[in-house]
Amino acid sequence: MPQYQELPCGGQVLDIDTALKDGILGGALEPMDAAAGDAGKQPVELRKMMDELDAAVDGGGDEAVPAVFICPISLEPMMDPVTLCTGQTYERANISRWLALGHRTCPTTMQELWDDALTPNATLRQLIAAWFSRRYTRFKKRSADFHGRAADLVHSLRGMAVPRRQPLKGQARVAALRELRTLATTHQSVTKAIAEAGGVALLTSLLGPFTSHAVGTEAVAILVSGVPLDADAKAALMQPAKVSLVVDMLNEGAADTKINCVRLIRILMDERGFRPETVASLSLLVGVMRLIRDKRHPDGVIAGLELLNSICAVNRPARSMIVSIGAVPQLVELLPELATECVEPALDILDALSAVPEGRMALKDCPRTIPNAVRLLMRVSEACTRRALSMLWTVCRMSPEECAPAAVEAGLAAKLLLVIQSGCAPELKQKASELLKLCRLNYTDTLFISKCKLTRTIQ
Repeated sequence: MPQYQELPCGGQVLDIDTALKDGILGGALEPMDAAAGDAGKQPVELRKMMDELDAAVDGGGDEAVPAVFICPISLEPMMDPVTLCTGQTYERANISRWLALGHRTCPTTMQELWDDALTPNATLRQLIAAWFSRRYTRFKKRSADFHGRAADLVHSLRGMAVPRRQPLKGQARVAALRELRTLATTHQSVTKAIAEAGGVALLTSLLGPFTSHAVGTEAVAILVSGVPLDADAKAALMQPAKVSLVVDMLNEGAADTKINCVRLIRILMDERGFRPETVASLSLLVGVMRLIRDKRHPDGVIAGLELLNSICAVNRPARSMIVSIGAVPQLVELLPELATECVEPALDILDALSAVPEGRMALKDCPRTIPNAVRLLMRVSEACTRRALSMLWTVCRMSPEECAPAAVEAGLAAKLLLVIQSGCAPELKQKASELLKLCRLNYTDTLFISKCKLTRTIQ
């Protein structure tokens, strides 16, 4: 039978049975696909299949969704395809919304519609369902294989393998952990299988004062891959000996190890029973700042900033320690180079550090505080403008004779006028007005007005 059947009007209809048999839509029908429709099995809804495949790290395989399945409006696979009089097919909800907006043209061809009827494309709907069903079946089978392998690795590491033998040690242990890490990071669903096999308790027990960094690196990577950690596991991980190992790896490990150590500490800090003194360690703070300064690894910068921000929030005494390691000038110097998503947490940290006297003094003494803060006004977001304005207010209030003129020369006056005339919150405009009054005390009216021009500060 031909793949296409001719219609009297000259069009063609794709024959579903021939298309699947010949594999023109992604491979021939497999025996398991035919079994999937047995009366004894409940069919999986198409939406559920799509959602699970989308959630999978590998997308359920390397096979691309056929272009004929994609709605031209949403660029997503269709579930209820309908055809217009122009012959173009769309997802029903998308084309209905288009027509409801008053459009009377085909979105793809822009032809005028002489009939706005939506004809269900049952053949294409069956093809889509069959293709996703086959892909979903292969995905579930592959996932089951991965789950079994992950459980076997956990049992081997625990010494529970059949036939029973001693737990893996040395390089064999590192190799097994590395394979388990690959499974956990590549296939998110494997993390649940690891937990069900007792992997969390195993990984927690592997961290200690005598653990090699090779073992610790793999164990920490698995723990932060999405493995569910209950309160008991987090309490065990907060033991001083385990935290000490994590801090050592944060200072001495490779870049990805440092990032994973920071993420693990952040996970522990979210636990209700977390003790703030756990992070009151100079070695920990120094390691985090090193990671933040390493611009080669953007993931490490944002992870380090988020951890440092959390430490400032839960442990006020640690703020003085953070200032003592030179965090204020280092963060100020980094501000112009940070990615957009990193600027706000960096400003949050500086704002928190300005709450302690030594933090305020460090801000005032840093030569880049004023120019970098002025540059951020009205740049990234209203929250960033608020934090930058707070920094400028702090240093100008501390030393108005020295800092206020320096701020004006850096273009602060013009930026404050922009804030006042913008759509920012009223309290932010009020703060800008007060700072503007403070800045003009050392200037005549004519000179100050000249400083408010945007010619030099609009950049």
